[in-house]
Amino acid sequence: MFNAIRTTFLLAVMTGLFMAVGFVVAGSFGMFFALALALVTNLIAYWNSDKMVLRMQRARELSWRDSPDLFDMVEGLARRAGIPMPKLYLIQNKQPNAFATGRNPENAAVAVSSGLLNHLEYDEIGAVIAHEMAHIRSRDTLTMTITATFAGAISMLAQFGLFFGARNTNSPLGPVASIVMIVVAPLAALMVQMAVSRTREYEADKDGAQICGNPLALARALKKISKLAKNFENPFARRSPGMAHLFIINPLAGRGADNMFSTHPNVENRIAALLELSKQMQVEERQQSDIGRFLHHPQPKRGGWRTPNSHVSDRNQPKGPWG
Repeated sequence: MFNAIRTTFLLAVMTGLFMAVGFVVAGSFGMFFALALALVTNLIAYWNSDKMVLRMQRARELSWRDSPDLFDMVEGLARRAGIPMPKLYLIQNKQPNAFATGRNPENAAVAVSSGLLNHLEYDEIGAVIAHEMAHIRSRDTLTMTITATFAGAISMLAQFGLFFGARNTNSPLGPVASIVMIVVAPLAALMVQMAVSRTREYEADKDGAQICGNPLALARALKKISKLAKNFENPFARRSPGMAHLFIINPLAGRGADNMFSTHPNVENRIAALLELSKQMQVEERQQSDIGRFLHHPQPKRGGWRTPNSHVSDRNQPKGPWG
């Protein structure tokens, strides 16, 4: 509840910043123009952001025949999360990572990298996907799209204001204060965007751990991904750093504690929260997660997932862990 209130407050701050920059640039007309611009840009983002992100990552949609084990896992986790089965995409990248996108649970997608499948254990992969399911269920994908769009639009308005020298005679701030605000507003918008992202990551960790049934599996996954992300580069995310907040771990391998400029919470803090949650859920390290307990066939060995293009002729073979 606290995180939901905090997210709503931060979004309200973002809207206020947007209107304030519009007012400084062009008075009352600028304020209403800013609102109209926000509406248009968010409508465009609402309908197209998922396609754009997947295309930028060169993600390829998978079917059950491409990777039956993975597909069955995602299908079962979606049932446990109480959401429709999202589309599943594969990113050919050695960096282990994953993200969710889509405007709502009915039009959602989960993308995992080949590095994630090669480096993580079965229950850890399930925990990562459960984390992404939590984002979808909470509609965080839409929230983060809105904040990113607002931040970009505020920066655009600020550049417009600087270009014209903030010559709005109707502004009560005066020319100097107006210019200062135009310079500071984009930075403030970025800080708000990062704060929203960190808030939603903590919430998705908690909800994802409850969906998969084992916070410790997610804690192990975060530790591994964080370490390996520094060894493998994601060139697509580097070209478009604005999408970094979508991933479960910063694909740009950012370091440091929680601060106003980080897209993700510090990994150690996230792991500590998951360890505390495991105590509340009375989950022990030796205890099998729900993924393991419901397993109907042997777990794929590390790196042993049936890779795309390995086809299976009979859909009626034994189902995966959630079947």
